Amino acid sequence: MSDETIEAAVEHFLDETESSLDSYEQGYADADATLTVLRTHIDELAAAVDDERSE
Repeated sequence: MSDETIEAAVEHFLDETESSLDSYEQGYADADATLTVLRTHIDELAAAVDDERSE
């Protein structure tokens, strides 16, 4: 994700987060798995922001 613009990174984050929450709400994932996936998305977004700041 680090090669994306901030706008693209945020859009990706929102899409993936929404998908993860939908899976949880439909019963396809438990809370722990959903939180793990969300943490990954947060970390990816934070890395994209850090990359943007360092350029």
